[in-house]
Amino acid sequence: MAILKKTKMREMADAELQAKLFEFQKELNSERGLLASGGRTSNPGKLRELRKSIARIMTIQQERKLGIIRKEKAPGKKQEAPAKKDEKATEKK
Repeated sequence: MAILKKTKMREMADAELQAKLFEFQKELNSERGLLASGGRTSNPGKLRELRKSIARIMTIQQERKLGIIRKEKAPGKKQEAPAKKDEKATEKK
């Protein structure tokens, strides 16, 4: 299963997101059941990615419910941190 990026998730309709959420939860439960019965997973990082994807979908659904509009950052741009003044130099003066 391919893990979706958040930009693709935000483009999806509510019904599609709900379907993906159900699919991810079902897959996570089956993987956890396999581990609990003493089996092995084919990909150990899959559980983590499934949990993260479920959390992302739930976050997007909550944002839509509350009417929060998220602006996506342009790729390659970094936010600049505000310049800090040297506090020790000002205390000595």
